[in-house]
Amino acid sequence: MPPSRNSPRSTPYPFVSRMVAPTDLLWALVGLVLTIGGTFLQASVTNPPWAWGQDGLQPQALGVNFQIGAVLLVACLGGRNAAAISQIAYLLLGLTWFNIFTLGGGIDYVHQPSFGYLLGFIPGAWICGYWAFRVPVRLESLAFSCVCGLLTVHVVGLSYLAIASHWHWLAAPIAELSQLIFAYSLSPLLGQLAVICAVTVVSFILRHLMFY
Repeated sequence: MPPSRNSPRSTPYPFVSRMVAPTDLLWALVGLVLTIGGTFLQASVTNPPWAWGQDGLQPQALGVNFQIGAVLLVACLGGRNAAAISQIAYLLLGLTWFNIFTLGGGIDYVHQPSFGYLLGFIPGAWICGYWAFRVPVRLESLAFSCVCGLLTVHVVGLSYLAIASHWHWLAAPIAELSQLIFAYSLSPLLGQLAVICAVTVVSFILRHLMFY
């Protein structure tokens, strides 16, 4: 198997690969664009193909956007460094200049209950990218990488919710912690897992087409 883009042998300058390789920056830019676009694109599935003749093509919303899918896709394709850089850039842009988060942007966004999940994108992307290039490219290994990344996002998000709720950081109206956990972790989880299935298949195909 050829060395991954996170391998020291992927560049003639080993010290660069341990920091940030040029290809990492390119993939980080791709990841940033995909994450911004995915924030405003709702995920949906269609009714079964065998029903198209009778009912036509009917999209059904999953209740989530493609944001987490973009985070994990760039991790599976660009590796851990590119994925983490793209999410750092996404957070910085959203907190300083642009309304690119789901509910807007600006430094006051740290008081939103969902901000902890945005913070979780950084370690979640890194962990997903780490495992995606750590094992042979198979559907099950990419799915495992994505699930690890998603779980990391939720762990960070839930931790932020608990801390912010305890110290009254959250913007009004403030709901009970149990309601916040349901709204931001439990309710979207099935939709996010469906998005992960799509990311796994797409990244599996693209990894074989582009890298092998």
